[in-house]
Amino acid sequence: MMFNGNKGSESSSTQRDDQDRQWQLIEQLALEGAREQRKARRWGVVFKSLAFAYVFVALGLFWVSLGSKRVSTNEEHVALIRVDGVISADEPANANSIAGSLRKAFEEENAKAVIMAINSPGGSPVQAGYINDEIHRLKQKYPSKKVYSVISDIGASGGYYIAVAADEIYADKASLVGSIGVTASGFGFVDSLDKLGVERRHYTAGEHKAFLDPFSPVKASETEFWQGVLNTVHKQFVTVVQEGRGQKLMAPEEELYSGLIWSGEQAKALGLIDGLGSAGYVAREVIGVEDVIDYSRRSSPLAQLVEQLGLSVGRGISSALPGAMMQSSLERIKLQ
Repeated sequence: MMFNGNKGSESSSTQRDDQDRQWQLIEQLALEGAREQRKARRWGVVFKSLAFAYVFVALGLFWVSLGSKRVSTNEEHVALIRVDGVISADEPANANSIAGSLRKAFEEENAKAVIMAINSPGGSPVQAGYINDEIHRLKQKYPSKKVYSVISDIGASGGYYIAVAADEIYADKASLVGSIGVTASGFGFVDSLDKLGVERRHYTAGEHKAFLDPFSPVKASETEFWQGVLNTVHKQFVTVVQEGRGQKLMAPEEELYSGLIWSGEQAKALGLIDGLGSAGYVAREVIGVEDVIDYSRRSSPLAQLVEQLGLSVGRGISSALPGAMMQSSLERIKLQ
């Protein structure tokens, strides 16, 4: 038998090459893992730095706001109360918040007058009615303190409902004023269900309990009933405007109460407002007091920061709840 030495050396050389390739692969994997770890650490540092910077900036704004110059309530001033956005129980422009600010403004002896700074397209007739009633109540309790409504961009519908409780109303010449009307809208999906082959199963107790259901056919008697409800609320709105403006109104009722909206310049000619000017103008030129203090209820800068940070998370959680998956079919009445 003969032994071939070349074959043995070739086999051992091949084994060494395989081992070298394996070690190179292991080394590459280790280096790649180290690079990924360094990259992850760098991004972690970046994100942490951004988070700290955001917090420090917010805290800086908070302290600046605390240290900013403010007029003391011990000095003569005008109390300003803002009505911003949609008037609704779950919005900043809600009756509880605004009524609380109104009470503080009227109770303050050094507040010579109250300005309602309105920038609202309208909203809930109930919330607007609460605010209107509270203004009248406070005016009777403090008869020497006048109330002025000042409309900026828009004072329509429920916004105007609040404005007419004031002694005088002012707006910019380009402001939108009026929209004395009521609306309730929705959609009907009856034909869509038929085309999709979907059967509607809705059980009620009460003949008209589901009369606003968008998946049920419209009945003439229920449409007439709903129109009567809207007409009633509209009459309430008209009465409030007539009580607030009285003989100042200079246009036929069918025009004023049709739901149309006018510019501030047009509204003045119609008697819907008393003059043109901003809140600052009214304070200086009409009331005769330079200093203005905002009595509106607002969150502190720190609370606003926390709210903003948690807003997206809160929305995500709320949208995942079962109740958020279902929307009421009730068509809400709005002053618009």
